[in-house]
Amino acid sequence: MSSFRTGLMSLITLAGGVSLAAIPPATLAISSRIFSTIEQGYVSVAIMAATFVGQLVFAAIVESRLSSTMTERRVIFPRWLTWLTLVATIAVIALPESAVVICLALPVLLASLEVGRGVSVAERLDSREMIAAACVGAGALAGVVLAVLDVRWALIPLAAGVAVATAVRSLRAHLSVESPDPSVRRWVVGDVAITGFIYPSLNALILISLGPVSSVLFASISTVSGLLAIPLNFMRLRLLKAHSAVDVWLSASVLAIAVLVIGVLEATGILARFFDSSWTLELTVLPLAVACAWRAASLATTLPFAALRRSGHAKLLTVLRAACAVVTFAAGASVLPLNSITVVFLIMLGGEVLQAIVYQIARRRVEAESLTRQ
Repeated sequence: MSSFRTGLMSLITLAGGVSLAAIPPATLAISSRIFSTIEQGYVSVAIMAATFVGQLVFAAIVESRLSSTMTERRVIFPRWLTWLTLVATIAVIALPESAVVICLALPVLLASLEVGRGVSVAERLDSREMIAAACVGAGALAGVVLAVLDVRWALIPLAAGVAVATAVRSLRAHLSVESPDPSVRRWVVGDVAITGFIYPSLNALILISLGPVSSVLFASISTVSGLLAIPLNFMRLRLLKAHSAVDVWLSASVLAIAVLVIGVLEATGILARFFDSSWTLELTVLPLAVACAWRAASLATTLPFAALRRSGHAKLLTVLRAACAVVTFAAGASVLPLNSITVVFLIMLGGEVLQAIVYQIARRRVEAESLTRQ
């Protein structure tokens, strides 16, 4: 019964990742109804930048602690980020129709969401995370509904939902935790900075080389296949803390179900209706299948990656990951003259497989060296 309850709570927490994934598209949907075309462009760029900032902050606060083997590897939501989120929310409430304000607030709001969810998942604060995820989802939904009704202050409930979730996730912020190993933090943040920079650069090259139609289609397919990242990120966080066969099987099962759901949405034409003229079955079915395979391949990458991080090999991982990312970027850029986003996704799939192989080889060598020293 205890194992069943643990698995059930993990499943509920995993599902809560949808709320985090919903904030960027919800923000774009609201912006399209209250801002001018130029301002919408600024907001879209701000969302990409804010996502990158959120990943860096997450790496510095959460992932570096989970990778510091000489500490207790506990994580909490930092109090300073709580106050920054409150300030950002107040700014949005005061000026909900200002594109500049939302652009400045987005990095704080997304960093708060990334760190808050990461802490809850790593520390298995499942009950708390259910409440926080519900607040984020409700705020995003309310904002989109209000925007459809042409309410100009529709960004307020979205920001308020993030603020309430932050307050919930800050309940243990008074507790103290050990600082991460400084060298580990540098390598972990460097890892995220390198890989986080390369893939947006590839997207920019697609826009320049293949034009806006291919760029929009590539971004749309990436967004849809990105839903598969929810169970994968959940598994990665849990495994960084400690290995869990239950969480691995749970994440793999949800991943398989998510792939099936995406296939049904594509076959029934629902995705075409959602993305309008940029999405047709003839153009999307093959690249979408390859994109889903690319995301799913991360399952094989995550297992050796987490094992190496838990054993304290942050520097080794950063070097290997950066090398794989550079190879993938170069290969992706080289095939752009073929004018096929399917080939680009194939390159990205190959890059993920390359990472899985390299990390697995590195893990076995590390384990062999450890046994030799003993």
